[in-house]
Amino acid sequence: MLNKKFFQSLNDEHNSYESQRKAIIGESNTILHSSKRVIFALHRGDIDKAIVSLEEIERSLIGLEKQFSFARLNAEGSYKAGVEEYVEAKMLYQIIKGEKIDIIKGVVISFDSYLAGLCDVMGELVRRAINKAATGEYDEVRVARDVINEIMGELVEFDMTGYLRTKYDQAKSNLRKIEQIMYEVRS
Repeated sequence: MLNKKFFQSLNDEHNSYESQRKAIIGESNTILHSSKRVIFALHRGDIDKAIVSLEEIERSLIGLEKQFSFARLNAEGSYKAGVEEYVEAKMLYQIIKGEKIDIIKGVVISFDSYLAGLCDVMGELVRRAINKAATGEYDEVRVARDVINEIMGELVEFDMTGYLRTKYDQAKSNLRKIEQIMYEVRS
């Protein structure tokens, strides 16, 4: 009554999928944690360490893209979380270096990972502004405020829903925080 070969093919396909999933999750977790370390290094002013780590992350992302299709990767939440954190780290690096916030070349990144990473980088800019204010580097506080204002000026044009709306609301909260910091710095 049952086609055993059919069930065996389902089992084989399932096992292959789960094996891929575990590999993607493992590498994605490494990417996520490495990206967090990049952000920490950037806050400490260790640009050289951040550059080396960013290059390692990019090699990992490219390796995953070669091993699995982008559609397969983007279906895994752990991968999306890792890429989001990478975007946040890369954007923070670009901002600190005075570079233009732009597409990240060499790595395929979905629009939602870009948007979430851009929203998250504003929290890191607030953190940076607080640290700079504490050391009397008020020009850096203004730079952070200006970048946050520019990013928010662009993001307001998007009609974000769901997860991205939550990220956007957090970004708006960070805009209010940087405005409060600027008020206190001026006082």
